[in-house]
This record gives sequence, C-alpha cells and structure tokens, in this order.
Amino acid sequence: MNGIDRMESCQVSNMNATDTESKARVAGAEQPSYGYSPQYPTKLLTDASAVTPDTPLEELNLNWKEQDLPERVRTKHVHRLHPYLGKFIPQLVEIFLRKFQPATVCDPFSGSGTTLVEAATLGINAVGCDISEFNSLIARVKTGTYDLDLLEREIIDVVGKATAEPQGVLLERGTSYDTSEYLNSWFAPPALESLLAYRALIPEYTYQDVLRLILSRSARSARLTTHFDLDFPKKPQTEPYRCYKHGRTCRPTEDAAKFLRRYSNDTLKRIREFASLRRKAGISVVTGDSRAIEFPAHDLVLTSPPYVGLIDYHEQHRYAYELLGLPWREESEIGRASKGISKRAQTEYVDGIAETFVNVRKSLTPGGRMVVIVNDKRNLYEEIRERVGMRLEARVERHVNRRTGRRAGAFFESVLVWKDC
Repeated sequence: MNGIDRMESCQVSNMNATDTESKARVAGAEQPSYGYSPQYPTKLLTDASAVTPDTPLEELNLNWKEQDLPERVRTKHVHRLHPYLGKFIPQLVEIFLRKFQPATVCDPFSGSGTTLVEAATLGINAVGCDISEFNSLIARVKTGTYDLDLLEREIIDVVGKATAEPQGVLLERGTSYDTSEYLNSWFAPPALESLLAYRALIPEYTYQDVLRLILSRSARSARLTTHFDLDFPKKPQTEPYRCYKHGRTCRPTEDAAKFLRRYSNDTLKRIREFASLRRKAGISVVTGDSRAIEFPAHDLVLTSPPYVGLIDYHEQHRYAYELLGLPWREESEIGRASKGISKRAQTEYVDGIAETFVNVRKSLTPGGRMVVIVNDKRNLYEEIRERVGMRLEARVERHVNRRTGRRAGAFFESVLVWKDC
C-alpha cells in the first residue's frame, strides 16, 4: 500500500476513533478536567512484569500513587545515573513494550534513554535520537556494555588522582585554570579546581563517557546554589541562607571532591546492577534532529515528546555543556520553555512534532504503532495525528501525582496509541 492509499485508509478508520478511545480509557476515568484529582479505580496497580500481548488496554491501571511506585523503584539501577527533568517512568515503558513486543522500538525524543534501557532488559532492539549532545551522552552510558573490572579500576584511579592533589594534576598536564565566565561564577575555586583536575585526566582512560557523566553529576551538586533549588537555580548563591530543605541556615558548598567520590561509587554500583539484568539486544543512540534523521526500520515508536513551553533541555544541564565543551543546539529544541506557550509557540510546536512523526513513519513497518505519552491539555495532538496520517487505536488516561520537590503539582497524561493503516 502506497503512502496515499495508507492515508485514505486512515481517514476511513478514524471515523470510529471516538468509540475506540472511550473503550481504552482506564475504568472510571472520564476525559479529565485538569486540576481535578480523580477517584482511583479499586483494582490494583498494573504490574508491569505481568503484562502480555493479551492484556486489554482498558484493564491497565496507570494511576500510580507514591506508595504504589516509590521513587527508589522508579529510579532503579542506571535510570538514576544523572538527574533529568521530564524523565520517562521506566515501568510505563515496560508495560507497552510487553504489550506490543516489537522487534525494534524507536524513540525519536529519547532524552536520557529510558526507552532504550527498558528495551535492553527485555532483549528488544532499539534506536533513540535526541537533539541534545548531553542527553545522548547519558543514554550511551546507561546502555553501554563494559568490562566491569576495568571500569572499576578506572573509576577508582581517576577519582583518587583528581581529589588527592588537583593543583598538581593541572600543573602536570598544563591545563589552564581559567575557564568560562559561567564556571567561574557558579563554582567556588576549590570545587572548580577538583572538577578541572578530574576533567584533565579523562583522556587517559578507556571509558571516558562514564567519567564525563560522573563529572557532570558531581558538578551539578557542587554548584553555588541552595540545597532546595538544584533544578532551577537563577543565580549563584555565595552567602549563607535559610535552607527550607534542612530547616536551618546552610552555606553553599565549596567542595566537589566529596561528590566525585560519592557518585563514582554510585555509578559503578548501578552499572553493575544493570549489567546483570540486560539481555542481548542492539541499542543505538543517535544525536541529531529527528525531523531529518533516517531511522532504521522499526515496528513500534514509544516516546514522550517534550511538552510545549515546559523545559529548556539544554539549559537544565548548562554546567555540563560548559564543563565538557559540548555543542549547543538549543535553537533546534521543539517546544522549549524560553519560547513560551503563546499561540505562535503552539503552532511551531505542532509543526515540529508532526514533522518528526512524519519522518519517523517513513521507517515504520506497515501495521506498526506509535505510543505517545503526552500531557495534551491544549488539545494539540489530534491535529498532529491527522497530519501524520495515523489511526487512533486507543487512548488511556493516567493521573500523575507522585511528583516531588518544586515540580510537585499533579496533572494528567494521555497514552495515545496510533496505528499505521
């Protein structure tokens, strides 16, 4: 069937989209009124590991509460190698991978790599793409395969050298202490010295991406900021302050060595744990614009696109870009927060997301599906689906109420299941 015939077939099939959508909603959950907390169904939380291709979508209970799915479970093994705003919940990914059991899954907005990690645990081939070089770095480290003994030796060696005598490291390698205005503003001199010494040592080792990620995670914690505002610091905190997190007066940190040691140990532990769980699968991470990338053949798209006007994905990791010298492609982000939520911004967002899915569909096998998880409170995705030419097979609503910190507000997400015609 050619592209025009497929489009016409979808137009006919979509006449029954409303009936299909209503059948696939979670029991007791009508189209949500945003800000309203629904009465949860009495049935138990869906156990991701128990889902099979025969599990009806309408029987899924995705309204997980904190006590049902605590943070330590949502951030198991490599999923917590580095903080990341807007991260996919791995159990949600697992459910739909088990339901549809693809040969190859594609995530065109792969972010920190959650879809790829879960695919690896199930032995499913996966390809992910992201415009952010740092996001791709996180995903590569999470999904990499390692000689664990060599990795342990390298992590122990580099952190020992960098924290024992950072000035000596910098002098020996002729590394300049002078860096960007950002780094000099956001880090106390002793902290920056340790970070720069660690950075200077990285080229001497095999697993350089792992070390770069440890360095970035340590830098995030070592910034001159308040303990309660690591996600959205507006300016360096250089004086003592009243800490809402600890209920006392705290001082901004001047030490990075303790974070380098802490995250070295944690990273090794998490990679070892994941290595014992993963199965044989081909995992590919691509850095680029998903509107233009030529994707390999796949039979499922599973993704959570950026939400319009919510997050600046480059800016949230500014410290990493500055420290690692990564290319800055913020202008290519779709729906970034700095563009706002005006009608013009929404139009640009719809254009960008639709163009991405149209491109991805070129490599989707006939009859394949796209599973798209979105907070579509502005009702943008029906137009996007129509532009892509897919049929709405199902729509499952879920209530998100487990948020922590400053991003603690509850909201609704829709799981849109689109089918190729």
